[in-house]
Amino acid sequence: MATTADAPDVVSLLEEQHQQIRALFAAVRTTSGTEQQDNFERLRRLLAVHETAEELITHPWVRMSEGGNDVVDARLEEETESKKLLAQLDGMAVDDPGFAPGLAALEQAVLAHADAEEREEFPLLRADTDPQQLQRMATAVKVASALAPTHPHPWVGSSMTTNLMAGPIASLVDRTRDAVTEVLKRT
Repeated sequence: MATTADAPDVVSLLEEQHQQIRALFAAVRTTSGTEQQDNFERLRRLLAVHETAEELITHPWVRMSEGGNDVVDARLEEETESKKLLAQLDGMAVDDPGFAPGLAALEQAVLAHADAEEREEFPLLRADTDPQQLQRMATAVKVASALAPTHPHPWVGSSMTTNLMAGPIASLVDRTRDAVTEVLKRT
């Protein structure tokens, strides 16, 4: 049985998700057909839930750090741009002529954003937060990820209030759409 001391903290969890995102981009780039489409769907879902969890949990906490507002504002701008790029690809077939260039633009934006988080935001989070709080935040990210929308919603914005209000509705719609799509794939 894992103890609290064994639990990952939020920074470790988010860095692990960044590695999964990098691996999924590589998988999408190096596969084709149904496998490529499936890899993209996994990437899309992870990106959507990852950003929602950060917007609800880590960004507000970092804002309390000295200089945190500027760091978070820059990350939110990056996230908004990435959501727009992801929304353009969402629902597009991987063999569509616009998919490869759109994916390349998305990958560049997302990886630059992840690098900036790791370089600027995560150090503030670690420096200004006690280890137990970082572990509690990891648990909160897991819960938020389970409830977050699974498709990009650039119209939802990046404010915590907007996400708390629109997030559950978008999540329900997304998860219903995902379930229907999965059933249709099997028939």
